[in-house]
Amino acid sequence: MGERWSFLILRGAFNGLNHFEQFQAQLGIARNILANRLTKLVQHGILRRSGCEDDRRKVMYQLTPKGEALLPTLVALRQWGERWEACTPCNPVLVDRRDHKPISQMRVVASDGRPLDPSDLTWVDRGEINQS
Repeated sequence: MGERWSFLILRGAFNGLNHFEQFQAQLGIARNILANRLTKLVQHGILRRSGCEDDRRKVMYQLTPKGEALLPTLVALRQWGERWEACTPCNPVLVDRRDHKPISQMRVVASDGRPLDPSDLTWVDRGEINQS
C-alpha cells in the first residue's frame, strides 16, 4: 500500500474504473508498472480480477471487501491534503450521492461517538480492553 501508484489505482477503482485500459488512460501510468501494481493488489486480496462478460479479451478489476475497507483511509488522506493546502482548491469534491453535500471531516471517535484528539488515546494490550 505504500506505493504511490497503488493509492491512485485504488482511488480510480473507488471512482468506477475497472479495466486495465481505463486505469492506464486515466492515470497515465506505464503499462508495465500498472500491470505490476494490479497484480500485487490482487495478490493481497484488495482487488479481484475476473474476465469481462461482454468481451473475454478484457479483464476487470473490482474492489474486494478488504479493498472497500480502505475507503476511510483514502478519504482521510484526501481531507488531510485539502486542509494543509496540498491542492487549492481541490476538485472534484467528494459528496453524498443522496443530497450532494460534501461529506463530513473524517475523525477518530470513541465508542460512544465522541471525537478524540491524540491526547485522548493510548495503546493497551487487547486483553486489557474494557468491554463494558
